[in-house]
Amino acid sequence: MTFERYVALGDSFTEGVGDPDPVRPNGLRGWADRVADELAGANPDLTYANLAVRGRLMQQILAEQVDAAVALNPDLVTVYAGGNDVMRPKLDLDAMVADYDDAIGRLTATGATVVMWTAYDVGWAPVFRHLRGRIATYNELVREVADRRGATLVDYWRFGEYRDYRMWDFDRLHMSPLGHRNMAARVLDALGVDHEIEPVVLERIPERAAADQRREDLRWMRDFLAPWVGRRVRGTSSGDGVGAKRPVLAPVESVDRGGSRS
Repeated sequence: MTFERYVALGDSFTEGVGDPDPVRPNGLRGWADRVADELAGANPDLTYANLAVRGRLMQQILAEQVDAAVALNPDLVTVYAGGNDVMRPKLDLDAMVADYDDAIGRLTATGATVVMWTAYDVGWAPVFRHLRGRIATYNELVREVADRRGATLVDYWRFGEYRDYRMWDFDRLHMSPLGHRNMAARVLDALGVDHEIEPVVLERIPERAAADQRREDLRWMRDFLAPWVGRRVRGTSSGDGVGAKRPVLAPVESVDRGGSRS
């Protein structure tokens, strides 16, 4: 399967936060760039846009990115939305997913292949594990949308490899480069696209000593959790002042494709 015009929508997950690369737009690579690299290997004429912006909520993604994506006449769209919403204190899940359903319907009506995700299982993660029930409900609603709209589903919730901390950035919220690489392979597999991304194989490592884990937890609370909570109290976002990394369809340049097999 080959594609001509790939448009990626969403928040930090799709922008590529956690996978730094100073030569790329926004200083990030991420799984979507890696997918585009592989697709361009099969079709050098592929063009690719990435409209995702970190911190965006569902309504912001739908308002800012869906019309823009439709206007680009894509034949492949990937969209992840709702991850930031489910961490908010108050949320009407049914209403949010109903709006998502309408947007997915608009995207599939273009004739494009549309890929969407469930959210990952936070049961292993301190602080965030209390959201597990809400996320499980969100995921069931998303599965229904994918079935109803004929979208391709990447069922993140069921990917057990993401229970390993090496798949995550220091903030425990965004994937590490290893996690992004693995996700790119998962997306291409879901699309039925051949690729050359090497599988992630993690050797078992010794558990951290309790004192080391406490020090790491304290550093995480100081350097990530406190600023994260502070932004919510102030009503600000990590995405304030950040633009889409690839706002228009453009070829996947050879410099972008360097190292795409790693």
